[in-house]
Amino acid sequence: MPASSLARTVRRGLGLLVLAVAVAYLARVVSGPDLAAAFRALLRDPPGVLAALLLYGCAFALRTWSWRRVLPELSLGHSWAALHVSLLGNHVLPFRLGEALRVTTVLRRTGLPAPAVVASTVALRSADLVAVALLALAAAPDLVGTLAGGWIWPVVGVLAATMLAGMFWLASGGDGRAGRRRALTALPPVFAAAVAAWVLESAVVYEVARLAGVALSPAEAVAVTAVTIAAQTVAVTPGGFGSYEAAATAALTALGVASGPAFAVALLTHALKTAYSLVVGGLALVTPIRLRLPRVLPARPAPLPVSPDAPVVVFIPVHDEEATVGEVVRRLPASVAGRRVVTIVVDDGSTDASALLAREAGATVVSQPGNLGLGAAVRRGLAEAVRPAPAAVVYLDADLEYFPEDIERVAGPVLTGEADYVVGSRFAGTIERMLTHRRFGNRVLTVWVRWMTRHDVTDGQSGYRAFSPSAARAAEVIHDYNYAQVLTLDLLAKGYRYHEVPIRYAFRATGESFVKLGPYLRKVVPAVHRELNSP
Repeated sequence: MPASSLARTVRRGLGLLVLAVAVAYLARVVSGPDLAAAFRALLRDPPGVLAALLLYGCAFALRTWSWRRVLPELSLGHSWAALHVSLLGNHVLPFRLGEALRVTTVLRRTGLPAPAVVASTVALRSADLVAVALLALAAAPDLVGTLAGGWIWPVVGVLAATMLAGMFWLASGGDGRAGRRRALTALPPVFAAAVAAWVLESAVVYEVARLAGVALSPAEAVAVTAVTIAAQTVAVTPGGFGSYEAAATAALTALGVASGPAFAVALLTHALKTAYSLVVGGLALVTPIRLRLPRVLPARPAPLPVSPDAPVVVFIPVHDEEATVGEVVRRLPASVAGRRVVTIVVDDGSTDASALLAREAGATVVSQPGNLGLGAAVRRGLAEAVRPAPAAVVYLDADLEYFPEDIERVAGPVLTGEADYVVGSRFAGTIERMLTHRRFGNRVLTVWVRWMTRHDVTDGQSGYRAFSPSAARAAEVIHDYNYAQVLTLDLLAKGYRYHEVPIRYAFRATGESFVKLGPYLRKVVPAVHRELNSP
């Protein structure tokens, strides 16, 4: 038998053996009536249960703070999420495999170096275990002596040495003596936070015992929690099922609690902690998520060189716009700020004469292989527009809602070097007509874009935009349906300078917009999430 198969067989056998021993022990102490009575008591006092779980969550908030105290580069969100992914893993995986998830989650989601993450995890987890052992000794020395004997002190010594080694390992990546001094300075508050966290965790067993009618002092609740957690460090079953109940029941009976109520308190305490781990840990699997751009953005990228005869390139996505596209192309001026205008129409699978009429009006037409969507057409338009090395690139809708004659106003800040990305704002300019529900929807979405970007955006969905050559080359549109929000987020996140200019707007006289609220939100919101949270 291969060594790996033998190891798996041994682990499986050991897990089954421990579970069998725990179940055999628990079978002697289970009392159905006591368990049912305790469960009913919990249902009668939801606020008390929620308060206990809130304190349980506060314990993890302290651990979150501690991790950032020793590893400042780790954000609060990533620290909180990694701790809860680890907690979830320990409740659903055997052999305490959730501990490894604490490290892998941070490494997967951040760019932090592995040695620093591993060292800080080892140090903090060791501090946790030293704290829980000392709490048990302080709260119930007789109980610890009965259950652990003289083994507790060598174990504490090994854990303390591991904690110090982890801190010095972490400091070794710094600046020598100063790094070691910072590590030693961090130890007292970190250890104090570990002690406080376990005290907060004991609120769960204390509240369950209170509701079940079991007289348990706060110190005894701390002792039961400490003993149970110490036993869980060698748990082999998922969530320590069986061993948790056995350890907690043994601790409670050693304090004089009858076996039936003791088991009820142990089982329900474990159930509440498991429920917390499933809910908060489940959320941690998909969080932290960034909802806004960072406050500090990258420096503005260097501009690309522009030749004196470089054109202004306008690209116009088109899908079945034969009634308007020819006029849009013809109304574009021949030059902008002394530079010739080149017009490209991106035919997005039109089934009418849009491409023919655009070509007859003087535009160069490039065709998509089918109706791929506006986002895909904008992506293609940007790629085509940068080919002739332009001085500026302009995006314009084909439906005559926007005035082609306003192109110099939109492209102007790019041509003067004032901005890299310019949006023509309808709400800062003149609106001849806009349907009420469209106006309301645009206003709401613009508030959302303004909040996400932390910029003074007045029109988040405008169909008239200009780009510097550098911004046009760097722009990425990550979904095919639309482009507006993701393009703005993308360019601002890369440091390009944003600007708005007032423009004129007249609601389309022909055709119908493809935008419908349901599909729009269903497709755009996930794309915005991906844009904000992409590495």
